[in-house]
Amino acid sequence: MAFTLQRVLISDNVSSKCAELLQSHGITVETKTKLSKEELIAEIPNYDGLIVRSATKVTSDVINAASNLKIIGRAGTGVDNIDIPAASKKGIVVMNTPGGNTLSAVEHTCAMVSCIARHIPQAHRSLKEGRWDRKDYMGTELAGKTLAIIGLGRIGRDVAKRMQSFEMTTIGFDPLVSPEESAEFGVEWLPVDQIWPRADYITVHTPLIPQTRGLLGDSSFPLCKKGVRVVNVARGGIIDEAALVKALESGQCGGAALDVFMEEPPTNAALIQNSKVICTPHLGASTSEAQTRVAVEIAQQFVDAVQGKSLFGAINAHALSNALKPETKPVVALGEALGVLISGLSSQPQKQVCVTTCGQTMADTKKFIGDAVTCGVLRRHATSSLNLVNASLYAKELGVEVKTTHEDGPRGLLRVTAGSVTLVGQVQGSHPVLLEINGQSFGAGVGLVGSLVFYVSSEPLKHLAELAGGLENNNQVIAFATTNSSVDQWNVAKLVQPTANLGGFEKRICSFFTTF
Repeated sequence: MAFTLQRVLISDNVSSKCAELLQSHGITVETKTKLSKEELIAEIPNYDGLIVRSATKVTSDVINAASNLKIIGRAGTGVDNIDIPAASKKGIVVMNTPGGNTLSAVEHTCAMVSCIARHIPQAHRSLKEGRWDRKDYMGTELAGKTLAIIGLGRIGRDVAKRMQSFEMTTIGFDPLVSPEESAEFGVEWLPVDQIWPRADYITVHTPLIPQTRGLLGDSSFPLCKKGVRVVNVARGGIIDEAALVKALESGQCGGAALDVFMEEPPTNAALIQNSKVICTPHLGASTSEAQTRVAVEIAQQFVDAVQGKSLFGAINAHALSNALKPETKPVVALGEALGVLISGLSSQPQKQVCVTTCGQTMADTKKFIGDAVTCGVLRRHATSSLNLVNASLYAKELGVEVKTTHEDGPRGLLRVTAGSVTLVGQVQGSHPVLLEINGQSFGAGVGLVGSLVFYVSSEPLKHLAELAGGLENNNQVIAFATTNSSVDQWNVAKLVQPTANLGGFEKRICSFFTTF
């Protein structure tokens, strides 16, 4: 699967390398920055790709006005300015550049830790103003101190490595990182309630989600060492600003270094003007190298999507991302094909579909195979915008529940059940193959490719002749398979070309026709 991108709008200031790379691959690019919401709504129907940084707010109103939009790319890490649920519902892929800003954010964090330890900005300003206040800016060494890192992703672990060179002890927490993994890069993993009392410095590197909003606040500051110092180069709101001001005024917090704020530009004067606070205007990713890197990366990700190579950086399209990987693309195709088939063979609309992956080789596919089957099941019921991004959302609206489970076993099989119909399939080579219908085996299997007619008959060859005789426009049967049942066998006939007319065959016998 590949995307067709003809025109891309760049609505924020990004490096010119972005447009150059897209244009070199035949994609028309227009750059229009500082558009109002109304102007963006008027412009967006003209484009099938959009690239933003943080200034453009891609709201649901903008997304719903986009009649052709396929991909929204964020030249950076955070996607707070994009309404992801609205994009997902319309089947629009949202992607970011997860690694492009890493080095710059890491270095900015380390610089902030050093500055807060030695009061460098305050001392600099004092001297610029004509004072020589050496005694007022007594600092502390970082060696021997404990740095707590909340969030041990790429940025958190690289901060740890650099601050270890200052002989700091590094501890940290991340629900997605195991203690064994964190130990590999020198961080002692601890639950947060054990981190607060041990930390001399705390730096946060998490997304802003309900679980992290106000993570450092009225309930956690009292648990920290008196004089703890905090750093935030991640997202405003992870540190509760009102609680931080109180902790600074009481001395419970000895200083703060902030690059991000709950409101930007910040309006909390009590925080910004506090003498213990050093702050920068969201500069974590503001290096020429990082901006060039994310511009090139997002453009390359668009090109890879167009060429059907990958959807690297896609954050709302797990199944679709796997559909472009050579090793998992056939599995996604198998899931979709079985979904289409079970939808057509079931006599009643499916309200519950059970998907079971079997065998070790299928264990990891449980993360995306349900969406693939769902997309196939709903193909006859949903609008043209149905795809692997929004299949589960359509299913919920239609009251269709798709449950996915896994069974251990030696074979890499996929079993799909809806109502009275059960299908079993497998990837053979790189092709989806149907092995069984309701326990009846096709032996070597039926390749789910091309135009196929499925029917039940105790006289399969007789009815095959009827089918072949009723075809129009020089269409013909080129392959035939039947199950091993003694009565009412399932049969499959493969046709040369798709057709809307089976010569009345479908009226004389239970049948289902589809093109995969």
